[in-house]
Amino acid sequence: MLDPDSGLSLTIARIVQRLQGSSLHSQLERQARVSLHKPEIKLESLKEDIKDFLKTSGWEKKLQNAVYSELNVFPSPCHPAAPPEHMKEPLAYMRKAQGSWEKRILKSLNSMCTELSIPLAQKRPASEQKELLNKWNEMGTDEPDLSLFRPVYAPKDFLEVLMNLRNPNYENGEQPSFRNHLGLIQVPLKVKDIPELKEDFSELGLNTGQLGIDDSAQVPPEFFENEHVRVGQKVLAEQDSAAAQQYVRQGCPTALRADLWALILNISNQPEDILYYEQLKSNVIQYDLLVDSLIYKDVKLTASNDDYYFVFEDYLYQVLLCFSRDTSVLDHFTYSSATPPKSYIRGKLGIEEYAVFYPPNGVIPFHGFSMYVAPLCFLYHEPSKLYQIFREMYVRFFFRLHSISSHPSGIVSLCLLFETLLQTHLPQLFYHLREIGAQPLRISFKWMVRAFSGYLATDQLLLLWDRILGYNSLEVLAVPQR
Repeated sequence: MLDPDSGLSLTIARIVQRLQGSSLHSQLERQARVSLHKPEIKLESLKEDIKDFLKTSGWEKKLQNAVYSELNVFPSPCHPAAPPEHMKEPLAYMRKAQGSWEKRILKSLNSMCTELSIPLAQKRPASEQKELLNKWNEMGTDEPDLSLFRPVYAPKDFLEVLMNLRNPNYENGEQPSFRNHLGLIQVPLKVKDIPELKEDFSELGLNTGQLGIDDSAQVPPEFFENEHVRVGQKVLAEQDSAAAQQYVRQGCPTALRADLWALILNISNQPEDILYYEQLKSNVIQYDLLVDSLIYKDVKLTASNDDYYFVFEDYLYQVLLCFSRDTSVLDHFTYSSATPPKSYIRGKLGIEEYAVFYPPNGVIPFHGFSMYVAPLCFLYHEPSKLYQIFREMYVRFFFRLHSISSHPSGIVSLCLLFETLLQTHLPQLFYHLREIGAQPLRISFKWMVRAFSGYLATDQLLLLWDRILGYNSLEVLAVPQR
């Protein structure tokens, strides 16, 4: 075990290392130099005076938000002697299962590449580049022939893999246990029971006001809403990420949601962020990837057929095509059980120095992937900010919904939590569904994998995602409602 002092030291060192290369670090340095010319800065109290200046000018708050963001994203440090893969996933059989699943996905992608005689990546001809640039804001009008392309996998394929997961060190015995006998997920992971959930999600209690939910609260709904909006405006004025995260646990007022989510995710859309987005766009214009067709196909099959989201088709193409080129997404693999797939330059198969990550962000889209972006289009209409919000949501939350791990917010734990709660607290429903051949998890799995996007009305979905951000957890997706 890692003692608390050592853990704190390692956490501080990691955060300092990550922030040193950031734009915030250079901005703080610049502001500190500017402050040297101010008359209130005295040489004899230089250090304290600069600290006071950064505090009064709002830069200290920005630094606090950046630190808080890092703490939310990265897991607690492992013991220094632990191998690096333990930070990704501590259980060996989970790592092995994830590795096998990745090989299967890559095999599917490569076989499609071979069958269609299409390279994984190629430079677009100048005429095609010009055409794509001209129609960048109306890509939805394009109707490429995608009939030969198929999704690399669908949620139901992933569920079959999870159902076959077993811990080789765990002896089931001849008589299956109660849970193993009834549920589809048969791995012994610790999941929370109702008392633990009530404690961890105490703000969701029936006696606490919830925006947009007609539960019996102790105050009249209209009074709660007016007061909640007033508090939300104050939180935004303070620009405090931690306060915003606590606030959204009771739901966001529609008018404040976009700004509150950006504050929690520490997204400010600075000029350098806009420039980075334009560089990704330029890469899309120049190079054609096989995964581009998978993205087109997925949007056409899902969001384009959705009554809520079809109007955002152009935004979805822009965001997802840029996302596939974003190498900064690779950072999340340090704490994800997944490993980015590699491809080799033609003729150099197996030679590591000629290996490249493919796609560049390391994420192969699957059927329904575009639905992670679609609800965000209701909140953000500036493409670069929409892109940054989605990227941050993905590397914090969504990647856990399509990778095999033992993390409490991972899809395996969510499935087990769902089955356990339903079996324990709604046994009649559980038994009935099993008796008619409709295993509950087969029904709910696709809802959880998509974080309910496309299955709930958008206003309800955004209220649910408020809680995901507020608790920095996906566990709320797995709690059955009466």
